[in-house]
Amino acid sequence: MKKILVAEDSSVIQNLTKKILTLQNFQITSVKNGEQVLQKLDEESFDLILMDINMPVMDGIECTKKVRNLSDEAKKNIPIVAITGNARNYTMEEFLANGINDFIPKPLNFDQLVEKVRKYTS
Repeated sequence: MKKILVAEDSSVIQNLTKKILTLQNFQITSVKNGEQVLQKLDEESFDLILMDINMPVMDGIECTKKVRNLSDEAKKNIPIVAITGNARNYTMEEFLANGINDFIPKPLNFDQLVEKVRKYTS
């Protein structure tokens, strides 16, 4: 079973994402900010990170940069898909430059969510 780390400060989006992806046979771990992402990566491995861009404590861009600088080869190369309500503030080039593989705009389209998760975990 593929493991997905969902970094999202909105419990509503966290819960919906977890429900949808659990139904698709993914194992979901949820955290509320970038610092917690790094703590979880210390403890275990994941196949994909769904990363909200605007989070308290440490935002998604800063967190992604830290993930990309990890010493563990496997962990630093985990695909990261940004979830963002302000995608217009970032271009795809900026996401890529910061180590983000792809993004899903908010409000979430769950078909698109499942499609992107499958793409990066298959």
